[in-house]
Amino acid sequence: MTIITPPLRVRYQTIEIGNNDIHLCTLRDKQQFSDPCDIAKNLGISSASWPIFGVVWPSSLVLANHMLSFDTEGKRILEIGCGIALSSLLLNEQDADITATDHHPEVEGFLDRNTQLNNGNHITYERADWADDTSKLGLFDLIIGSDLLYEDQHVDLLAYFIQNHANDNCEVIIVDPGRGRKNKLSTKMLEYGFTSSHTKPDNTDYLDKIFKGHILRFLR
Repeated sequence: MTIITPPLRVRYQTIEIGNNDIHLCTLRDKQQFSDPCDIAKNLGISSASWPIFGVVWPSSLVLANHMLSFDTEGKRILEIGCGIALSSLLLNEQDADITATDHHPEVEGFLDRNTQLNNGNHITYERADWADDTSKLGLFDLIIGSDLLYEDQHVDLLAYFIQNHANDNCEVIIVDPGRGRKNKLSTKMLEYGFTSSHTKPDNTDYLDKIFKGHILRFLR
């Protein structure tokens, strides 16, 4: 019997980051799922976590707003676990040297579509697995990400992945919504020679709810 998988339902929206209008095609909601060839399943992505990549989360809005006035001139930048890649799209609009990564097999397609929606230059992308990092991404001066620590095991994996792709002098900005693992990540990053600080975002009026997380900054 042939199983017919319904097409994904999407939505289009425009998000204002400062004076920048970022046009996005995202999943319609967190109920969307389509993995007819078990590609995501074989990568260890469950049906419950499958749609997480495809919506805009508060942490990604915080990161994008934080990057709006960030000094990126002359820096090679990597966004880890980019999902819909709001910050990458913003930085691309500012002509920054941005590369995006994620583990989910659908991310690249959405990134290409959204880059076209914003009439932007091609954004370099590579699907990367923190646990089996065979990527050829190279080294970066600035590494960014948001809402990356869902499980305890992610702490060591993320820190190791960052270490693999950080220049000797590197800054790392991670927006964490408050899942209770920021101190563990800071301890691990200290082992790789990074200093750390945790701050609250200056302003989150663009969010519907109070943001309880922090902006984690690591510097080496």
